Amino acid sequence: MSALSLSSTAHLMPVTARPDVVFARGEGAWIFDDRGARWLDWVQGWAVNCLGHAPAPVAQAIARQAATLINPSPAFFNPPALELATRLARHGGFEHVFFGSTGAEANEGAIKLARKWGRLHRDGAHEIVTFRDGFHGRTLATMSASGKPGWDTMFAPQVDGFPKARFNDVESVRALVGPRTVAVMLEPVQGEAGVIPAAPGFLRALRALCDAHGLLLILDEVQAGCGRTGTLFAYEQHGVEPDILTLGKGLGGGVPLSALLAKKHCSCFAPGEQGGTFCGNPLACAAGVAVLDTLLADGFLPASRRVAQRLADGLGALSDELGLGEVRAAGWLLALELGADVAPAVVDAARARGLLVNAPRAHCLRLMPALNSTADEVDEGLRRLRGAIADVLGGRAPH
Repeated sequence: MSALSLSSTAHLMPVTARPDVVFARGEGAWIFDDRGARWLDWVQGWAVNCLGHAPAPVAQAIARQAATLINPSPAFFNPPALELATRLARHGGFEHVFFGSTGAEANEGAIKLARKWGRLHRDGAHEIVTFRDGFHGRTLATMSASGKPGWDTMFAPQVDGFPKARFNDVESVRALVGPRTVAVMLEPVQGEAGVIPAAPGFLRALRALCDAHGLLLILDEVQAGCGRTGTLFAYEQHGVEPDILTLGKGLGGGVPLSALLAKKHCSCFAPGEQGGTFCGNPLACAAGVAVLDTLLADGFLPASRRVAQRLADGLGALSDELGLGEVRAAGWLLALELGADVAPAVVDAARARGLLVNAPRAHCLRLMPALNSTADEVDEGLRRLRGAIADVLGGRAPH
């Protein structure tokens, strides 16, 4: 590490284990440290940099907006927020949009909105059925809504009102529905659990269950939305529409931006009940407009899906060759089961070979490349990943 790095890292609160590298710049699929070494980045900020590092449309939009208006206060309208809200509402079939900075903030808003709606329309019902192994953020309420093991005691007492069902098991949801239930909340793909997609028909069954009992269906697409799974919104692939949708991560293309979208029938916040210092910030929203324009450009998503399939096929071939496990893929959100608790070691070995990957669980890898990755970059990443896995497995595969 550089002298600057060594003198400064001690002052960052140690909330995560970080390797001894300081990243200084990025370009597309690649990220560079402060000494010029580069890595092929298949983490991309945990699916945040949907267009890669420093994408020109986002950089240009930010530069223009920074020279025009950065923060007028959320108490006033601004053009980028109006433009982005209109586009999201039109393409998603929603009437109202609230902007935040993080996915947790959007999900916290969805929880509040559902509870307010329950007070108005369901005799004070407030429980939201969520799912084991689900992930909704790091605030106290969103941690309580999450089903990640151990999170129910980490900062106890937790926020109550989130009974947990089993993912892809509609009967387990039905068993939890009662007079205090106001909504069902889930991710279409459980990312932190290791890329577990909703089974065919599961979201349709939940939509029917919610309709039959007068409940709201809330979809958390913070990770799965914004083109990550191959369509602008993941729910489009399931033939359903949620009452409430949350977006984040890729929405800002690297800039902190999230959104809470709601149908008019459940958009019941009164002035003063929801807000935030940076909600609808024009700098962030200008980035969001640039991202949305790129994702919706003619041919972008179909071309993106083709290259994503190349990666999924390559992982399948790699698994077959090395005797590994299941490959799970939802567009550019992929997981590779390793068959043993060696994923952290593979992450380290891949980094040594110039490739960044993530291990959400000890037994599997998660890959989240940029949506505009090229076929050559996919092939190069697969070559490096193969070598890293072979390093860890002790020569079970040739280099």
